[in-house]
Amino acid sequence: MLSAEHFDVKFTSREVSAWGGLALLKKMMDGMGVFQAIQSWQLPMPGSNRGYAPAQLLEQMMVSIWCGANRFVHSDITRLDKTLARLFGWSRVAEHKSIMRLFQRFDQSKATELQRNCFNWLFVKLNLNRITLDVDSTVITRWGQQIQGASKGYNPRNHGRNSHHPLIAFVADWRLVANFWLRPGSAYTTNNALSFIQATLDNLGPTKVGLFRADSGFYDKAIVCALEEKHISYIISAKMTQGLQQAIVDHCKWQMVEPGIEVSELDYHPTHWDRPKRIVVVRQHISRRANVPGKTLSLFKDDEDLMGWRYGAMITDLGLPAIEIWRLYRGRADCENRIKELKYDFGLDSFVMRNFWATEAALSVVMLAYNLMSVFRQAVIRQKSHQTLSTLHHKVLAMGAYWGSGKEESQRHTLNLAVARQRRPWFKGLWANANEPVEWSYRPHPA
Repeated sequence: MLSAEHFDVKFTSREVSAWGGLALLKKMMDGMGVFQAIQSWQLPMPGSNRGYAPAQLLEQMMVSIWCGANRFVHSDITRLDKTLARLFGWSRVAEHKSIMRLFQRFDQSKATELQRNCFNWLFVKLNLNRITLDVDSTVITRWGQQIQGASKGYNPRNHGRNSHHPLIAFVADWRLVANFWLRPGSAYTTNNALSFIQATLDNLGPTKVGLFRADSGFYDKAIVCALEEKHISYIISAKMTQGLQQAIVDHCKWQMVEPGIEVSELDYHPTHWDRPKRIVVVRQHISRRANVPGKTLSLFKDDEDLMGWRYGAMITDLGLPAIEIWRLYRGRADCENRIKELKYDFGLDSFVMRNFWATEAALSVVMLAYNLMSVFRQAVIRQKSHQTLSTLHHKVLAMGAYWGSGKEESQRHTLNLAVARQRRPWFKGLWANANEPVEWSYRPHPA
């Protein structure tokens, strides 16, 4: 007994969890066959007979992430929660070093195979309709020493620091990750871009891409030709070369969208390209709007008529009006929100190991954890607003729970949840949604 002025404290040996809401996720995962799929992926086996099953280690890592872990040492949060271990059927729970040892057994071929399995299994299971595919890159600063692939390159926040420069593909309509490639910090955006796009299409399985959007790093003749050969429509930000700047000044006839925003279009033949392409141009005036995106026309920086305008150009094969092309492309800005979410809630910049392929394998599991949580939001929660993982902690996942301690067999398999009486119908509704997660009727987020 511990005493304070107004209350006493006692200890109990009852196994109580603060994460009873994960029962909903477990229900959804069982319906999708997640654990069975992971078991079929031929993961590297432990060297000892006493080692942990690789499928359990991956599942344990994902559950830890959903509970708030954003680095390997935080994975021990599940090791100390016996109620949670019993929910997921783990007779023994590994410490974080066992998870790290698993990823240390990955080489390039095994990491690539794991990544392909993580994405392809999910998209075959979901069988989505035509999607909008967004591709972006980000910079992950590495502060440790001797991390393979970490090198000096473009780093807007931490100049001169070693970093990785991964490529990420997003399914905009459903807020899913379709591919992830870890790359050295010195890699330019278009390095291996064609291979990345092809690998992304392979990951999507039967899912058809209706629209491809990317920044100016993908403004490349080979990429555009590859998309046209595959009959994939595209909107790609164009590089403001001197030739394009001159063409904009010579041929654009501006149409005002609203004060300070004007659009136009032209047919432009880039140097060394086979034929002219449609270019949609938007310009915004800095006096009318704050934080105006785009670039000035450096070739005409002394022209008084052009001063104060910032320009953006997009190459496209769509026949929509110019204003609609611009509005469609603006939807790609959501990539930045997804990248921030991956970093802040899912440990994208924290799950790192010295070996390059071990890190990529670990981050493939992070992407699977993100995708399953995104499916959970849309299949089970079914709200139009995109709630972050920390918000889901407070609303759904952080829920007191303990297993029934009766002598009867049925009671020993009963998970008791601390849910207020008035909230129980709400929870029962979520439980019903989790029964068939792939067949949800949630309307996808518009691209």
